[in-house]
Amino acid sequence: MNYDLLPSLNAILNGTAAILLVWGGMLIKQGRRDEHKRVMLAAFCVSVVFLISYLVYHWHAKIVYFRHEGLIRTVYLTILGTHTVLAAVVPVLAIITLNRGLKSRFDRHRAIARWTLPIWLYVSVTGVIVYLMLYHM
Repeated sequence: MNYDLLPSLNAILNGTAAILLVWGGMLIKQGRRDEHKRVMLAAFCVSVVFLISYLVYHWHAKIVYFRHEGLIRTVYLTILGTHTVLAAVVPVLAIITLNRGLKSRFDRHRAIARWTLPIWLYVSVTGVIVYLMLYHM
């Protein structure tokens, strides 16, 4: 298998998740609960596929180092650091949020979703940014 294609796939999956998260957030603000549920389940599934692909890639790939120096390196490492820390939290938050929504515990779902959505969205968007900075700069 050509594992070199997985970083691009991972960026596409992260971008797709971000789009789905924004769409799902808009749907719930419009009171379109059933559509919100379907879109957020899709975002979760896309993120699970991303996580599998990411783990497979890093199991087989060599370490890729950021080649640039100076301010851009500081920016990259700052984005990567915050992305990595928050990415470790997203699966837990997403599962709890999803579970509460599927069990119709909407008050508790809403309470955690207000944290989960922006963190998950940040991780998805910064995942694409890290990819672009690492592979296309």
